Amino acid sequence: MDYIYYLFVVLAFIAVVLFLEGAYLAWNAYKGPEAKRIERRLRAMSAEAHEGENLSIVKKRLLAETPELDRLLLEIPRIHHLDRLLLQSGLTLNVAGFLRFTFMGALAGFILATVFGLPLLAVIAATVAAGGLPLYYVLKAKHKRLATFEQQLPDALDLMGRALRAGHAFPSALKMVGDEMPEPVAGEFRTTFDELNYGIGLQDALQNLAVRAPSDDLRYFVIAVLIQRETGGNLTELLDSISKLIRARLNLMGTIQVLSAEGRLSAWILGILPFVMAFYMNMANPKLMSLLWTDPVGLKLVWGMLVIMLIGAYWMRRVIRIHV
Repeated sequence: MDYIYYLFVVLAFIAVVLFLEGAYLAWNAYKGPEAKRIERRLRAMSAEAHEGENLSIVKKRLLAETPELDRLLLEIPRIHHLDRLLLQSGLTLNVAGFLRFTFMGALAGFILATVFGLPLLAVIAATVAAGGLPLYYVLKAKHKRLATFEQQLPDALDLMGRALRAGHAFPSALKMVGDEMPEPVAGEFRTTFDELNYGIGLQDALQNLAVRAPSDDLRYFVIAVLIQRETGGNLTELLDSISKLIRARLNLMGTIQVLSAEGRLSAWILGILPFVMAFYMNMANPKLMSLLWTDPVGLKLVWGMLVIMLIGAYWMRRVIRIHV
C-alpha cells in the first residue's frame, strides 16, 4: 500500500511539473518576448517601415524558446553537436526541451528507485538509465529517419534524372523532388532548393544537405554532383548509375539483415535476461540478493560479471554487424 501511495505522489508531482511547463510555453507563445518581437516586425512590414536591422537570409536555429536561455546554452562547449543530432532526428525539439526531458527522466528514475528501496548502486544506475531515455529516443528517431531517407533516395535520384532529361535545370530538379516525393527526402531537398534560391552557393547547399542527412549514399551523390560541376559530363547518366548502385547496396543489406536476425535476437535476449532475473529475484527475496552488494566478495562478482557481459556484448556485436 505504501508503494501505491508513493507512486501516486510521484505521478502527481510529474503532472504538476508538466502543467506548469505547458502553461509557461502557452504564455510565452502568445505574450512572450519572441511573440512581441514578431508582432513588431509584422507591423513594421505592413507599414513598409524599416527599423535599420541587419537581416540575414539564412534561417538561424535557436537552442531555446527565449533569447536569454539561448545565449546561456551557447556557452556550453560542443552544444551544437547536440543541436545537430536533434536536427538530424527530424524531431520538433530544441536543445532546451531535450535537456528538460533528460532532467525530468533522471529525476523520475531517482525517485522511483528510492521509493522501491534499491541500493545506492542501483539508484545511480536507474537515474542514469532514465535520464538517458530521451537520448535513446532521439538516436532511434535519427536512425529510423535516416533509414527511410536512404530507402527513398534512389527514387529521388531517378526523378531528378527524368527532370534533367526533360530539360529542367538542376535546382528545378531539386524542387520537383521536394514537391513530389514523401518525407523526409522531400523536406531535405526542398530546404536545399530554398538555400539555392536565397543565394547560397551550390557547394555549400549540398554540403548542408549532407550534414542534415548523414548518409553515405547521399555523400556519394553530393561528391559526384560537385565533381561533375567542375569537370563536366552527363549528370543524368551519373544519377542513374548512383541510383542503381544504391538499390543494389540496399538489397544486399536487406539480405544481410535477414540472415543475421537470429543472432541479433539472441544477443538482445542474452544481454537483458540477467538484469530481468536479478530484478525479479530482488523483488522476491531481497535478503538473498543483498549479499551481492553488501558482501565484498559479492561486489567483486558483480563487477566481474559486468565486465564479462560487456566483452560478450562487444563480441556479439562484431559478429552480427556486417558493413556493406
